[in-house]
Amino acid sequence: MTQTQEASRIPKALTAISVLLLLALLVSGWRPFDRATWLLEVFPVLIALPLLWGSYARFPLTNLLYGCIALHALVLMLGGAYTYARVPLGFELQSWLHLQRNPYDKIGHFFQGFVPALVAREIFLRKGVVIGRKMQAFLAICVVMLISSSYELIEWGAAVALGQGADEFLGTQGDPWDTQSDMLFALIGSMVSLALMSRWHDRQIRCMLQPEAG
Repeated sequence: MTQTQEASRIPKALTAISVLLLLALLVSGWRPFDRATWLLEVFPVLIALPLLWGSYARFPLTNLLYGCIALHALVLMLGGAYTYARVPLGFELQSWLHLQRNPYDKIGHFFQGFVPALVAREIFLRKGVVIGRKMQAFLAICVVMLISSSYELIEWGAAVALGQGADEFLGTQGDPWDTQSDMLFALIGSMVSLALMSRWHDRQIRCMLQPEAG
């Protein structure tokens, strides 16, 4: 496959996930449990979509990464529609695993590590800013933990600013270690992503960078 042919596929992937996510936004925002919580939860999606389109001409991403970003966005929108503590899937997991609380928010934080690790890895590899695969993996995990800790600070700021109105957004469900476990799941997500997806990711990057691949 030529580089031109590979490039021509990416707008189709980006268009497809954009249509999917816009439809999902409409559905999730039709009658959410709490409108303010929905907006806070889907705000990253509202930022990501314009960024993906704005950066495409200079730095198109691999189809794998576009797909992972779309999946992460769907997780966020489902959590926004119900609030994380009320997502039905979470209640099913709670019952199956005999947990004391709805664990859906941990799925969200897992993806908060899984997807940004691939984003950081793709930038490191294609820009050549980090030499050595082990160092690339280490720094990708560092990026994930920076994002995760920053998000926890945003949640703290929301709690201070909104008081009880931020309870649905925080979704701690009375867990005093919620912040620490959120960051742990982001760390786990980043490590799983790098362990399972790196070879597939490498193949897609080669198809973009080499005149002929596959």
